[in-house]
Amino acid sequence: MKILGIESSCDETAASVVEDGRILHSSVIVSQIDIHAVYGGVVPEVAARSHIEVINPVINQALTDAKMTWDDIDAIAVTYAPGLIGSLLVGTLAARTLAALKNKPLYPIHHVEAHVYANFLTEVGVGGQEMGNGKWEGTEKARTNGLRFSTPLPSSQPLFPILALIVSGGHSQLVLFRDHGDYELLGQTQDDAIGEAFDKVAKILGLPYPGGPSIAKAALEGNPKAYQLPKAKMSGKYDFSFSGLKTAVLRAVQREVGVDFTFPSFELADRLGERERQDFAASFQRTAIETLVDVTERAYNDFQPKSVVIAGGVAANQELRRILQKRLPSRIEYAPMSLCTDNAAMIASLAYYYAQKNQPVDPLEVEVVPSLSMTKTAWSNL
Repeated sequence: MKILGIESSCDETAASVVEDGRILHSSVIVSQIDIHAVYGGVVPEVAARSHIEVINPVINQALTDAKMTWDDIDAIAVTYAPGLIGSLLVGTLAARTLAALKNKPLYPIHHVEAHVYANFLTEVGVGGQEMGNGKWEGTEKARTNGLRFSTPLPSSQPLFPILALIVSGGHSQLVLFRDHGDYELLGQTQDDAIGEAFDKVAKILGLPYPGGPSIAKAALEGNPKAYQLPKAKMSGKYDFSFSGLKTAVLRAVQREVGVDFTFPSFELADRLGERERQDFAASFQRTAIETLVDVTERAYNDFQPKSVVIAGGVAANQELRRILQKRLPSRIEYAPMSLCTDNAAMIASLAYYYAQKNQPVDPLEVEVVPSLSMTKTAWSNL
């Protein structure tokens, strides 16, 4: 079953063709990072307009890269939740229109759940093997997600039960998957997502957006034990909190540069030396990652899963990968970096398994749900 996936939940427009949930034929992404970096974060209205400009060319490019026509496509899948409402509307309207025009079944997919399914992609199709790394000439910001990955796809799909740590700019969740569609949300952040905390701390330190890669780069030259930062104590056994850690960094920086708590956070960076900046980045990253790993290790010991996966944009963090692998006895395989951040391949992969148990929806009835929990998707009605 060949499925065209469409993703536009935040600031990246993506389309991909995946066969049987595991064979990746194409993956095309248009990133808006350069646009939003000017503002230090995603501007929803700008993101939606940018999606409108490129959504159709991106879909067409995904078909071209896969060496397929609409006759080869068996179904369409699209992110309908969660995300920015304007961004979600662009992708779902495109998918609804194409499903009606091309007479294809349509499957609405939950973005956060789909991140886990990047780890189910284990093969590259013929079209993908013939692709090189390079840019699509339609716009300088568009690129094929070069299917010759810098790191290989997982050698095999994860086995159930799966313990999934889903970490991104908007989500930090620990989920136990017993089967496709049969999962339990063990815990989640009670305030900031870890990716959001990375962005906020990067602003304090004067590092560029997005904060995750910027802090990781600065941390390479810093001392992770230079500053002792607190870990939140949570009432929920598998919950996280990062808001207090962010505030602790703010207060520590204010003390370091000799000002009190009333001093504006956006003026602190100018008073930091490069060594201090690097040490704060390394100390924050260590504490944030240890917070994730402590809880994940606790859940691993309690549930003894057959597989562990890290999903979401923060899964690209090399220090998180290193420490988690060091702490857990289970061998962990990772999706390539470009499949950790937002992409449509994960949407199409999940849709294959979703279609085995769910009926397609009427294109006229698809509605976006910007804040939908994983616990309230269509699976929960089975």
